[in-house]
Amino acid sequence: MNVMLRQTPNILSTLRLVAAPIAALLILRGIAMAALFVFALAGLSDALDGFLAKRFGLSSRFGAWLDPAADKLLMLASFLALTEVGVVPGWFTVLVIGRDVAIVVGVLLARGLGAPLRVEPLIIGKASTVVQVSYVALLLLLLALNTTMPRLETAVGLVVAVFTLLSFLAYARVWLQAVLAGQRAA
Repeated sequence: MNVMLRQTPNILSTLRLVAAPIAALLILRGIAMAALFVFALAGLSDALDGFLAKRFGLSSRFGAWLDPAADKLLMLASFLALTEVGVVPGWFTVLVIGRDVAIVVGVLLARGLGAPLRVEPLIIGKASTVVQVSYVALLLLLLALNTTMPRLETAVGLVVAVFTLLSFLAYARVWLQAVLAGQRAA
């Protein structure tokens, strides 16, 4: 297998890293249809790189780090831009970003404490990401169509908030169990 093919998932993740600030800039400039297009392409690249990595055994340690980093940057940039243009309330963006920051801080603290924390995505975490991505896509679609649907936006926003909080609590539970196990072992 040639080097280029082996690196395809990482190349796709890198393109997603590049897409994040482009999508945010398009949102901030009011070019919603283009932002939706970039966001959709980034989503497709995420699905494709995951498929290729699993199907053809093209996973790598670097890719295992790069893929979620690209996903998080895309969501961070999108939520911040949507908040800046007044589509997403600031508290909501703080909730979504705060969950991710708390997870990263928790992993670092666990490592610092020598806790036996296994870093792997939980099903509720994946579900939270899916509803967050769907929410951003919906908002971008509504912006592109130059319309609003307040009831739908609120309902989907509440679903996202619930999934985000449940995900945070699930990761906090895993972290706490690891820290307690580390203390018992010490």
